[in-house]
Amino acid sequence: MAATPQNPATPRRKVSRHRGEGQWAAGHFTPLNGNEQFKKDDDGLNVRTRIETIYSKRGFDSIDPNDLRGRMRWWGLYTQRKPGIDGGKTAILEPEELDDKYFMLRVRIDGGRLTTRQLRVIGEISQEFARGTADITDRQNVQYHWIRVEDVPEIWERLEAVGLSTTEACGDTPRVIIGSPVAGIAEDEIIDGTPAMDEIHRRIIGNPDFSNLPRKFKSAISGSPLLDVAHEINDIAFVGVRHPEHGPGFDLWVGGGLSTNPKIGQRLGAWVPLDEVADVYEGVISIFRDHGYRRLRTRARLKFLLADWGTEKFRQVLEDDYLERKLIDGPAPDQPVARWRDHVGVHRQNDGRYYVGFAPRVGRVDGTTLTKIADLAEAHGSGRVRTTVEQKMIVLDVTEEQIDSLVSGLEALDLTVSPSPFRRGTMACTGIEYCKLAIVETKARGSALIDELERRIPEFDEPLTININGCPNACARIQVADIGLKGQLMLNDQGEQVEGYQVHLGGALGLEAGFGRKVRGLKVTSDELPDYVERVLKRFQDEREDGERFAAWVTRASEESLS
Repeated sequence: MAATPQNPATPRRKVSRHRGEGQWAAGHFTPLNGNEQFKKDDDGLNVRTRIETIYSKRGFDSIDPNDLRGRMRWWGLYTQRKPGIDGGKTAILEPEELDDKYFMLRVRIDGGRLTTRQLRVIGEISQEFARGTADITDRQNVQYHWIRVEDVPEIWERLEAVGLSTTEACGDTPRVIIGSPVAGIAEDEIIDGTPAMDEIHRRIIGNPDFSNLPRKFKSAISGSPLLDVAHEINDIAFVGVRHPEHGPGFDLWVGGGLSTNPKIGQRLGAWVPLDEVADVYEGVISIFRDHGYRRLRTRARLKFLLADWGTEKFRQVLEDDYLERKLIDGPAPDQPVARWRDHVGVHRQNDGRYYVGFAPRVGRVDGTTLTKIADLAEAHGSGRVRTTVEQKMIVLDVTEEQIDSLVSGLEALDLTVSPSPFRRGTMACTGIEYCKLAIVETKARGSALIDELERRIPEFDEPLTININGCPNACARIQVADIGLKGQLMLNDQGEQVEGYQVHLGGALGLEAGFGRKVRGLKVTSDELPDYVERVLKRFQDEREDGERFAAWVTRASEESLS
């Protein structure tokens, strides 16, 4: 065939050599960005030795930049935001200008499982080394601030003495495995995933074979019919189901995640028995390690690989190349059995005792409070407590005779067991107080909003989630909240630049999971936030049909009603 003559009016396109997506499985081992380079230069797990032997002795200024803003994350350490830097400078300043000489330190708590001894140690570390800070995150961890590198070795020693660690709490690693906080004790549990979680931890966490992933890898396991671990937005999730032939096991989901390009996880249609969960987990994380995109950080999560491959190819590669066997087809999970999935309140256990869930304000507690919670749990339970993915906590193993006393003790600490929908449903990320990525304040704003809404709409009794995020990265899950608030700077009526939020409405998790609706131009300043939320909730009350949920109302409401 003769070559087609080129139109001289058509500009010649520059031909560049295709570098691929940096996938190891395709032979692309040459680092294509700075993050991949420092990971190739030295495994992030190795930085612990330098922290213990050099940095903790010579101080902050001795830390190598690739360790400071890279490898130290493998041990749960991020530099925190220097005080006094407003949100308008977040994207302008260089990292060294934003860095304070203190760290955020994240304690890894797989499944939210804690003993009162562990909780007391967490509280003591907070008081001695973190200026009292100890926030409960929406991934069941506890997060400190104001940590000095000089104190990190002693903190590790104290945590590890009671079976806790910060290993791979951050970084391009298998992060904390979130799990049902009532695994093994709930009356209605389909299956207890705890043995699988422990086996995954034994095989994977701290293992150099899995310590250099394209980006973070988020995991969830729950056998609760409440679907209580936000499985839809994890890279991998195992959701309890009953197979009609094989009995209780797990439905496998992959490829969920939020941030600036949100994706709901997808079912692979496979049923996994309890004793095979760790094998399947290892297979999926290996696919991510080997085939994940390493060229661009913005496309390095598993959700992008899944979007390109599709579920059929992903399952085929998992079965043929990693498991070397076929998985059993299985059913989807049932609808959640309740609209609240946070385990707040008093609930009967499978052994006749009770667990008691309570709600701190937007996950904010302090070391003194945590030690008092440990005291209460020890006096009224068996010494077991849990954190949840909704920034809540639970005391386990309470006898019926002890319930009232425990509830009174918690209420005295402003830890209510019967919170309003606003106290119960409002979450907030760290925000500009400490986070270098944040643009606006979140924790104090969320706490104040709770008070205002309780005062203004005391009769409101519908389940409702209000999630407040200080930047677009969605750590507080704004896209899947009834009311999601994404921090940004905006102009008020006087033309002044102020803190505000882009509003997302009607997001949800559950089997009807979906992302919130964005009304064109719908933004609200921080000062106007209580007025706005009050207004839209009163319109919901006026316009809703019988039994209609807020998210369902939003899908049919007019833009005027939502403004």
